[in-house]
Amino acid sequence: QDADSLKVQFINDTVADAQVKGADSNMDLAVIAVRLDSLDEKTKNAICLAKLGDSDSLKVGEPAIAIGNALGYGQSVTTGVISALDRQIEISEDGSTTGNLIQTDAAINPGNSGGALLNVKGEVIGINSNKIGGSAIEGMGYAIPISDASDVITALMNRETRTKVSNEEKGY
Repeated sequence: QDADSLKVQFINDTVADAQVKGADSNMDLAVIAVRLDSLDEKTKNAICLAKLGDSDSLKVGEPAIAIGNALGYGQSVTTGVISALDRQIEISEDGSTTGNLIQTDAAINPGNSGGALLNVKGEVIGINSNKIGGSAIEGMGYAIPISDASDVITALMNRETRTKVSNEEKGY
């Protein structure tokens, strides 16, 4: 939300500047924008739209596929199952919790946050969000259900994109 600059790397390794359109800290979501005129035709043609699934109809035990940028090494894909639904986890040191998360044993590692959690049809059913770590814990990753996130994403997407200006260029 307070980033001074953002870069997006596309599947063909093209990198472009981006701006934050909006963020919702309660849902841990943000929408960013890239100017289409900053992308070449090859990059534009490499982009495909993700189809949204229905996270409300998920059942425990269904396959799950997590896509992200684990540890910043580049695109990664892990598989697992839906381990639980409607999970609440502690998200801060003050003990506050967030709820209604999808729990999966598909590896959600640092860098996967914001990536897609897919069903076997390739539909987005969640947005990778958190992982609980520790020596006694293994395979507990969490995703924001897409059915909960889609209205927030739509609202953020429809905001006007604002470009940050340097301190020297700001008015009074």
